Amino acid sequence: MGIFARISRVVRSYINRLLDQAEDPEKMLDQLIVEMRDQLVVAKREVAVSIADERKLRRDAERELKQAGDWERRAVLAVREGRDDLARQALLRQKEHAGHAAELRRTWESQAHEVEKLKASLTELSERIDKAGRRRNLLIAKQKRVEAQARIQETLSELSEGSAFGAFDRMAERIEDAERRTAAVGEVSEALGGSSLEQEFAELESGDELNERLLSLKEEMGLLPPAPEDGKKPSGLPASGGAAIAEEKLLEEFDRLDREAGG
Repeated sequence: MGIFARISRVVRSYINRLLDQAEDPEKMLDQLIVEMRDQLVVAKREVAVSIADERKLRRDAERELKQAGDWERRAVLAVREGRDDLARQALLRQKEHAGHAAELRRTWESQAHEVEKLKASLTELSERIDKAGRRRNLLIAKQKRVEAQARIQETLSELSEGSAFGAFDRMAERIEDAERRTAAVGEVSEALGGSSLEQEFAELESGDELNERLLSLKEEMGLLPPAPEDGKKPSGLPASGGAAIAEEKLLEEFDRLDREAGG
């Protein structure tokens, strides 16, 4: 387990160095993943060495056990031949190799157990690095969203202070004021001279109506001369001396009406 503890210390040191430098988050995450994958390669080499050591211990234990078996067969052979002296030496060697085999086997079993744990840890480390690689994209997307939201909030804050919206409202007011002035000038121009021809015809029509009412009044007062024999109505006021008399009578009638109104 010392392998992964060492790798963990290296990665933590690298992370602290990146944080101290306050680099760009996206660049930091990329560098961290690269560093973790590099350390994974180192861990794989270390585990491979441990596996090789475990296999060597197993082979050594098997070799010692085989030699112990060989010396035991030799001891049997020496006994058959009546060579007890050789049998004793063979048994002594058999005992030595059997002891070495037992010791190597215990060491190998311990190493094999540690190798299995290292292999499991290596698999877990590889999966975590793969997961970190997948999360990297999500984290970068979140970071970009946070930055975009910060920029939007900053823009809204600046706009709310009246710099842009205030200028926009003032410009809109100026345009609307210019529109109102233009409409007023048009109305004044139309009232003063835009319909002079219609106004003249209206005055003429009003004058004709007034003349007709005046003739009607004169007719009611008996101030008009008799109609000509041809049946044509007079077209206006009587001419020559009759006109002066009629005008004098009309003035007298107006005076009388004024006196009555005053009395």
